[in-house]
Amino acid sequence: MTENQKKGNKVLAAGLIAVGLLALGLCLRSGIVKFKSMDNVVSVKGLSERQVPADKAIWRVSFGRQGNDLSSLYSAVDANAQTVKDFIKRAGITEDEIFEASPSVSNLEDQYRYSNNRPDYKWQITQSMTISTDKVDAIRNLVKTTTTEMLKQGIIISDYASYDFSGLNELKPDMIKEATANAREAAQKFADNCGSSLGKIKTASQGQFSIDDLDETTDYIKKVRVVTTVTYYLK
Repeated sequence: MTENQKKGNKVLAAGLIAVGLLALGLCLRSGIVKFKSMDNVVSVKGLSERQVPADKAIWRVSFGRQGNDLSSLYSAVDANAQTVKDFIKRAGITEDEIFEASPSVSNLEDQYRYSNNRPDYKWQITQSMTISTDKVDAIRNLVKTTTTEMLKQGIIISDYASYDFSGLNELKPDMIKEATANAREAAQKFADNCGSSLGKIKTASQGQFSIDDLDETTDYIKKVRVVTTVTYYLK
């Protein structure tokens, strides 16, 4: 091979390398531009909230008596249970909404065996009831009045009420629609501020619905909430 041929081959190789590097550079540049183009999106959140009254009430009532004779003690507790039930039913609660548990018997002498404070009676019987109803207002009124009224008759009760909302499925379509509309409005404002136009939806996700008390003292009013996340292309 002549000296001129060797030089020619070197020049050709150098040219091929240069072309290859140029092509690689163009490919890399093209990839970065595409990546940036795919990144030209905006992700926004849309909120929808409702305040709704509870439509389900669970009320737990318990009371008890102490004594030394179990037979007479059972009779007394049974009479008290009937008194409590009658009062509840007069408020509009029906028999099938009242669930009465079996009485619980405690031996107080055994419980206080190693205590210096000896009980006056040997036995204690505790009776509990659970009222499950959609008559929320009736339960709210009973919570306010039952303790005082039963105390007048010598019955000391303890109680706890909780309220729930079961109509979520009816609210879902409108709330999702509202949350999505709010998300689009936020995305449109962002696009306008950036001098862009809003494109199609890239991704969308619906958050979990939550149902909470309105506040610590208003547990019979519920706050229903959902947040959707939507990502739009910008043009």
